[in-house]
Amino acid sequence: MNEILKQLSERKSVRVFEEREISAAEKQQILNAAFMAPTAGNQQLYTILDITDHALKERLAITCDNQPFIAKAKMVLIFCADCQKWYDAFEGCGCEPRKPGVGDLMLAVTDAAIAAQNAVTAAESLGIGSCYIGDIMENCETHREILNLPPYVFPAAMLVFGYPTKQQMERQKPERAAMRHLVHENTYRRMDIQELEAMLAYKAADKPWADWMNAFCERKYNSDFSKEMTRSVRTYLENFL
Repeated sequence: MNEILKQLSERKSVRVFEEREISAAEKQQILNAAFMAPTAGNQQLYTILDITDHALKERLAITCDNQPFIAKAKMVLIFCADCQKWYDAFEGCGCEPRKPGVGDLMLAVTDAAIAAQNAVTAAESLGIGSCYIGDIMENCETHREILNLPPYVFPAAMLVFGYPTKQQMERQKPERAAMRHLVHENTYRRMDIQELEAMLAYKAADKPWADWMNAFCERKYNSDFSKEMTRSVRTYLENFL
């Protein structure tokens, strides 16, 4: 296994960081890697917000589901799906552009996510840990205000970075589902409940699978957080409809 594949295999989310700073050169390398990511039509349909203000980090730690480690991260980047800049450029050049739609948003979210993952991979190669913060999609109105986001810009992903502590480096990476359940040949194969149990039973460990599934459904899928995220995204989508 070459070094890149090894790092991709071993990489895990890091939520506890050393006090060691990320150097300006390391930060630039991570951002350069993000910029080199595949992008639809070479449009780079994203804008990266480099959060350097500590007070803003602390506020994001609260608005993103009260996670204090966000404020302690040495680098915080928000990858925004950005349909605004091309629309403004078209209008500024006398074009007659249609309003950005949901298809444009989905394409921009993909661009932003690919750039974010390039940043994660680059950081890992430098020994710098990272963690995705999906909660940036929550609290739509608040985040639009504090980040000064115009109508056609959506906060698709937030990443926090820092050098992992020894405990974080030694922590075991969570197990993944078997590949046979996740890779379908040629067409989608809808799985029956028996195969779904075979795919997910390892997560329940020594608990009855159905009990674990019910608890997880309530804790995650049916949670107030999940409902709020859906509401927030729906609110954002109104700009694109």
